[in-house]
Amino acid sequence: MPVLHLSGFRKFQLLVAALMLSASLNGQDLKLWYNKPAVKWTDALPIGNGRLGAMIFAGPAQDRIQFNEETLWTGEPRTYSREGASAYLPKIRQLLFEGKQDEAEKLAAEKFMGTMSGEGNREAWFREMRAMKGLSANPATISYDDSGWKEMPVPVSEGWEAAGWQGLDGAVWLRTTFDLPEKWAGRNLTIDLGKIRDQDFTYFNGELIGSMDDAGAGRKYTIKASNVRKGKNYIAVQVLNYYDKGGLVGYKDVSRKLLVYPEGEAESSGIPLNGNWKYLVQNDEPPAVPRFQADYQPFGDVVLAFQGHEKTENYKRELDLQNAVARTSYKINGTTFTREYFASQPNQVIVMHIKADKPRSVSFEAALSSPHKNSAVRKIDDHTLALSLKVRNGALRGESYLRVVSLKGKVSVTGNKVNVSGADQVTLYLSAGTNYRRYNDVSGDPAAVCKSALTSVAAKDYESIKDAHIKEYQKYFNTFSVGFGPDLKTDVPTDKRLEEFASSADPAFAALYIQYGRYLLISSSRPGTRPANLQGIWNDLLTPPWGSKYTTNINLEMNYWPSEILNLSPMAGPLFDMIDELRETGSTTARMHYNAPGWVLHHNTDLWRGTAPINASNHGIWVSGAAWLCHHLWEHYVFTQDKEFLKNRAYPVMRDAALFFNTFLIRDPKTGWLISTPSNSPEQGGLVAGPAMDHQIIRDLFKNCIEAASILQTDKSFADTLQRKYKDIAPNQVGKYGQLQEWLEDEDDTTNKHRHVSHLWAVYPGNEINWETSSVLMKAARQSLIYRGDAATGWSLGWKINLWSRFREGDHAFNLVKMLISPAEKGGAGSYTNLFDAHPPFQIDGNFGGAAGIAEMLLQSQNGVIDLLPALPSALPDGEIKGICARGGFELSFSWKSGKLSRVEILSKAGGDCSLRYGQKTLQFKTVKGGKYQFDGELKKMTSNL
Repeated sequence: MPVLHLSGFRKFQLLVAALMLSASLNGQDLKLWYNKPAVKWTDALPIGNGRLGAMIFAGPAQDRIQFNEETLWTGEPRTYSREGASAYLPKIRQLLFEGKQDEAEKLAAEKFMGTMSGEGNREAWFREMRAMKGLSANPATISYDDSGWKEMPVPVSEGWEAAGWQGLDGAVWLRTTFDLPEKWAGRNLTIDLGKIRDQDFTYFNGELIGSMDDAGAGRKYTIKASNVRKGKNYIAVQVLNYYDKGGLVGYKDVSRKLLVYPEGEAESSGIPLNGNWKYLVQNDEPPAVPRFQADYQPFGDVVLAFQGHEKTENYKRELDLQNAVARTSYKINGTTFTREYFASQPNQVIVMHIKADKPRSVSFEAALSSPHKNSAVRKIDDHTLALSLKVRNGALRGESYLRVVSLKGKVSVTGNKVNVSGADQVTLYLSAGTNYRRYNDVSGDPAAVCKSALTSVAAKDYESIKDAHIKEYQKYFNTFSVGFGPDLKTDVPTDKRLEEFASSADPAFAALYIQYGRYLLISSSRPGTRPANLQGIWNDLLTPPWGSKYTTNINLEMNYWPSEILNLSPMAGPLFDMIDELRETGSTTARMHYNAPGWVLHHNTDLWRGTAPINASNHGIWVSGAAWLCHHLWEHYVFTQDKEFLKNRAYPVMRDAALFFNTFLIRDPKTGWLISTPSNSPEQGGLVAGPAMDHQIIRDLFKNCIEAASILQTDKSFADTLQRKYKDIAPNQVGKYGQLQEWLEDEDDTTNKHRHVSHLWAVYPGNEINWETSSVLMKAARQSLIYRGDAATGWSLGWKINLWSRFREGDHAFNLVKMLISPAEKGGAGSYTNLFDAHPPFQIDGNFGGAAGIAEMLLQSQNGVIDLLPALPSALPDGEIKGICARGGFELSFSWKSGKLSRVEILSKAGGDCSLRYGQKTLQFKTVKGGKYQFDGELKKMTSNL
């Protein structure tokens, strides 16, 4: 045996370690899997191609595939900005300078907010409902015959929509009875019905005992003794619900019962009224409610019913992240059934494939439906159903086609169902489209979209369609890999791993979480589609939380934090497309509201690209959305070094945003600084003059514009103007508690635990505050985050993980990862069974923020230096990562063992100078485009490829 020199032996050791680690990575099973079907929507597994999305429930006897199409929203093209609003801007500013915040907010609410959509004739509808229109008799009376009524549970804390009556708005009657205890005879009673949404008229034995029009107030009414009967007593409630959650919702404390009890006695003496009440829908066409912005909508459902599949063996459902295919398998009486599901981008269809390992064993019934009231299903041919729908109070129409192709067996269509019997295998193709073409154009043909998609698969077999899907998907997904040692828990179901993650060593689950975040971004934001919204592309509710819109004071931006660093740069394309459209509508808002050039975006937008301030003046007037989105344009350039993108795409948009702030910034009469006003620090402190977050983002925009102008050798005069103003913008300040001030004044509350940490923007995603150039401010920002605490909503945890990574405190950051990857079912933030992020409720931003945050622990590049393992937590002692990206146009692959760097390879995509740091050692070297550079754990250049 030859004797190895020490250096050779060391290389041999490195080679063996690298091969072993690579083998463990290659063996990692990138799957979410479960041994029971989904029950709730947040149990189901998501698939998507950027335009179409679906949630797979995978029940053996009944399989629900709930699906979405990205352009199905409420609303219509309209002008969101308010003409003449700018006339009130000077007065609002004056009031804020004088310390009259309440007056400023009142004036802004009346004269400065954006416009709302049209309102229906509520007064006329109300009169008709109270006059019992549509009813043959008065349901409040004792003698009313309700024997034909159906039942619903009361109360339902999230409204009757959550109990199966989705889309139900209008006038609804509910009735119940109770038997009077003899000892209550002759006494006044109190009835407590909790909160009712929205308005109620409550009757007791036919007599009106109370009415309120306040969704937030509990209903507690007195029943006079003269109206109380021996034996059975009748309660009837007419509920008028105009929008969103409806019915008797009870109390936030769900243990608190609806009750009737003797006046003056303890509630514990009462009779509970919880249970099934009878109900009748009097009218489900309430007048339209004016809205500032639109809501993202569900499209429909495919339900597959398999007779005799109730009892199964070896049940398993999974989501294969490597191939973007969901799969369900189980055995019945010796026959194994398998279903596969995926959303094909090449063919623009959702594909469901069902097969059995014994001939002629596949039989089922497929139904197509929609939660939209204005929807209908029709037969196209003997293998195809079509669903047509129209959103309520909006301009959009939709079509969906479901085609069934079987190998052997019989297929027939009856009503809204396709029946399949005795087939070997069956493939279902689901297409969907709307008449949306652009934010100001709804002239599209939804049926043509469906027909085109089905034509594209007509001459192809299932395997070729699946192969094309996987090939297209993997060109994005396979650009990156990560592993934190061997995955020792591949045999443990994902829901069990979720339960155990915070209390057990399972580093591979953190790697799976990163890849799941990448999967979700690819699935909800493909090139050529709309960007991922608050729920990505998945939504099953007609009135989703926060409209499932684009919230631009953190949430939309967080969706795209992984795009550059985790090698998914093309996925940011839809965001850039939307920015181009927002530039158009935002210029109108800049003119109408601020009499300014350029463009502006406030804290929300939607499919119709609204940019005006919405909701309430104490939080809806936030002016920095455009500037923050421009940060993403700049980041794309910095990561890719694509000068054509900078010249033709990014800089013109950035310049226009800077033009707005060049006019908008105003001198503070007390300090002389240039400040942003009116604005707010998101969800904190109301309408103010000079929030720190605004100034950080505006400085970032100005700095990037100045640098871009220099790179492109253009606009020197404008760049000089920005440079002068940059120096005059109100600076970051350290307050009396050692904290980074959130406002101009030193008014921070150290007991405030709010989820927003907006004044830390300059730490992350910005970089104005850092350890190298501003350590004093960095310490103050750290102190602010300590005051805010760790507990937070899901997306806020995602932000804090990135912040603690920037503070280079990996163990603290990883503690928050444990909080993020913990069961939301136990209450509070975390992750649902399918690993969707829980605000709660579901918001997808936390998935993306968490994935980006773990990446920040492993690599940072914001200071002109590529930092390797800058915040490596002790929970991840071993690992390898390939394809992670750094600013300057670099792609890195590196590994570490026992917390120490082992090797690193750098691919230079642009040929610039590289500065590499690990620990206390920094290495600077020149690169050529396409060149690869390898170093060992001490940053010594390696002479051979390993």
